[in-house]
Amino acid sequence: MTAVRAVRAPRAGRAARIVRAGVRAGLGALALPALLAAAPAPAIGPAPASASGPASGGGWSAAPAAGRPYVYLEGAAGSVLTDTLSVTNPTAAPLTVRLTGDAAPAPVTFAARTVTVPARTRADVPFTVTVGAGTPPGDHRGALRAEAAAHTTARTAAARTAVVPLHLRVSGPRLAALTVEDVRVERSGTVRYTLVNRGTTTLAPRLAVRADGVLGTVLDRPERPLPLTLRPGERATRTEPWPDPPALDAVTVRLTAAAPGAPPATARAAASFASAQGLAAATAALLAGAGAVTYTAYALRRRKR
Repeated sequence: MTAVRAVRAPRAGRAARIVRAGVRAGLGALALPALLAAAPAPAIGPAPASASGPASGGGWSAAPAAGRPYVYLEGAAGSVLTDTLSVTNPTAAPLTVRLTGDAAPAPVTFAARTVTVPARTRADVPFTVTVGAGTPPGDHRGALRAEAAAHTTARTAAARTAVVPLHLRVSGPRLAALTVEDVRVERSGTVRYTLVNRGTTTLAPRLAVRADGVLGTVLDRPERPLPLTLRPGERATRTEPWPDPPALDAVTVRLTAAAPGAPPATARAAASFASAQGLAAATAALLAGAGAVTYTAYALRRRKR
């Protein structure tokens, strides 16, 4: 891997050099305004980008080489991808940073884990991203982090950590596949289930819920989007509330999950509900029915007599 390269930051601009030359020549306070008027005015523009682009704080910054807003790498599974992270220290004191990174499921390795950047200097640190042979195709997200040492933070009041986004695209066939697993109905009526992304693309799932009992449908919720996205291989366990389940019934709950480009996935679970109120009502109905039958039989016998 290429070694860390330090680049000295540029010195003072033309305006500052003219002012210093005028003072040294003994022009004094009268000549100084004329020199400043003759010097070109400094350009005034927005501050360097931070957070979403090159991360900075307290005067120092970390960014991809060539001023890109984030690191973008693309390659097939089993490849090793390389790039460079630039740490710029415009302050008057040395800066020591610790470099780490992740681009799950591909590890990030820097040429040097700890780098000391002299004052007014930029350090270019190469790094590699190793894409495993079993990495699924698709888009993966990660980040590079530069953490300032404690003594550096105390001396320069610099931000502790600078974060640079990393976008990794693994080439290969694109497949959208979604499954519903581990469906079960709790006593309270809450439905618990797990969604699994079995494909190679990021999915935005949708879910429909239906429950059928002995006497018909007791729950019917149309398909609606869920507030989550699933990356390739990612799984999410969720719950579906059912605040008014039947008091006495045997039901079959059916979940149907769908996502753009993926075939619908269905899973079922059986459940029985028998609350105290439901049992009491059922017992009262049975006793009433039995009483009615007994009375009817008695009336028929008296009529025959």
